[in-house]
This record gives sequence, C-alpha cells and structure tokens, in this order.
Amino acid sequence: MLKSSVDSFGRFISPRYAIALKFSASVCYQFSPATIALSVSAPSSLVGLVGKWRKTHQNKNLTRPLRFSTTSQASFPNPKSSAAPMEVEIKLRLPDSTAHQKLSDALSPFHVRTLAQENIFFDGEGSELVKNLAALRLRFYDLDSRCVLSLKAKPVISSGISRVEEQEESVDPSVGRACVDEPGRLLLFGSSDIIKRVREDYNVKGLACLGGFRNVRAVYDWKGLKLELDETLYDFGTSYEIECESAEPERDKKLIEGFLEENGVRYSYSNVNKFAVFRSRKLPD
Repeated sequence: MLKSSVDSFGRFISPRYAIALKFSASVCYQFSPATIALSVSAPSSLVGLVGKWRKTHQNKNLTRPLRFSTTSQASFPNPKSSAAPMEVEIKLRLPDSTAHQKLSDALSPFHVRTLAQENIFFDGEGSELVKNLAALRLRFYDLDSRCVLSLKAKPVISSGISRVEEQEESVDPSVGRACVDEPGRLLLFGSSDIIKRVREDYNVKGLACLGGFRNVRAVYDWKGLKLELDETLYDFGTSYEIECESAEPERDKKLIEGFLEENGVRYSYSNVNKFAVFRSRKLPD
C-alpha cells in the first residue's frame, strides 16, 4: 500500500488521506521517496478533484516561450500591499534524493505540513527586471488555494546565506491564473506597491511570462526554527535543498549543519537561488 508524508496536499487532502498522483509529464509533481510516511487510502472525492485539476492545467506547460502583452481594459481586484523587508535565509543544497530522504526521515517527528507550490515568473519586454537582478513571481499554493505576487531584488548569496529584498502581496488565485495567460493584466494592479515599483523603478511597460517550475516543500518546526525541505522540479531535472529564514543566520546555520552531520546527511552551501537555476537551465554542480 502506498504511504505518504504529505499531510496536507492542497486543501483537499487531510493528514488522514494520501494518494499517489500521476499527471502528464508537463504538469506533474514527481514525488521522491521522501513523500512516504502514513499508510492511508484516499477518499473517492479526491480523485474527481485531481481529475478536475488535470483538465484545467494539462495543456499549460510551465516552460513557455517569451510572449509579450500590453495592458488591456479588463478590470481586476488590486491585491493588498505589504512592506518590503530584507529576507535572510540559510540555504543548504542536498546532492540527491537519498540525502533528501535521509533528512526527511530525521525530521519526521517535527513535521508540520507539506506544500505544493507552482512558481511562474515574469519580465519586461526589454528584460528590464532580469538585467537589474530582480524577479517578479506568482506563486500558487496547493491546487490554487492561494496565490502570492512577489518581487525580489538585489540578491546576494555567500557561504549558504542568502540576502534579498522581498516584497509580497496576496492575489486571488483566479486572477493570478488570468495573469499567467495574459501577463499584461498584472500591470492593471493600480494600488499594488509591487507593480508601482515595476513600472517606476524598472520602467516596465509590458510583461512577458518566462515560465517556471514546481516545488514540494515540507515544513518542520525544529528547535524554534522553521525548516523548509524542498524538492524542486524543473523540466531539466530535480534539485533538493533545505532553507531556513533567520534573524541570526550564522548561529542557526551552525545548528542545522550540526544536525545534518549527526544524521549523516551530505550537503553543501547553495551558491545560486532557484530562479537563477531556472534561468540557466542547468542543475547546480
């Protein structure tokens, strides 16, 4: 019988239910062995919901050609804006699925939830954002139960510690999907601080969809730290990483490294972020 550590795959699967999901190659989540934990069966209603998801997204490949759009006259709700703090994270890369599995097993007593994420990126028609080390992203959570627009800028990563300016705003998932199909609609978010920055700071007049990737993120509460164990699915391969946002990154990095070493988990310092990997179309060495 299949077992799964996914205790919350979207809004449809509770900790008592799990299922092996097999979608078409262009849109599927390919789970590693680390998704094995609870021996349960799936409710029949889930099969129908998964089928509905497949029908909606099966023809939408995440690796899209550049397609430029200008703003239209359609009206969309404006997301609420938030502050743009500096995000500081510890990022440690795991070499393979074996290390990912071993760490998942070691952290299993501290498991809180598992998130299915879909990340879609945008740039200006003249690559205004990428040229200025900025990334505009829509992230969909758990079969479109939630959507977040973010702008990250000025990334610096060294010795496994990442620092980047980050600004986030909530967006209705249906509006987010419409913006993936017609990127220019994002520029209609008139009250959005993020879009204001995109327009004014980066002089973006039209947007293109760059495509994206999927990520399965297991979240753990360990020694007061929020650890995030990622299995990231690009169309050119799969990578593994553990992240932790921290106000004292040097101290917390030593704690995490100690835990990995105690449990025989191989790791190295991440030297590029996921967007850079996506852009390079090459997994880190």
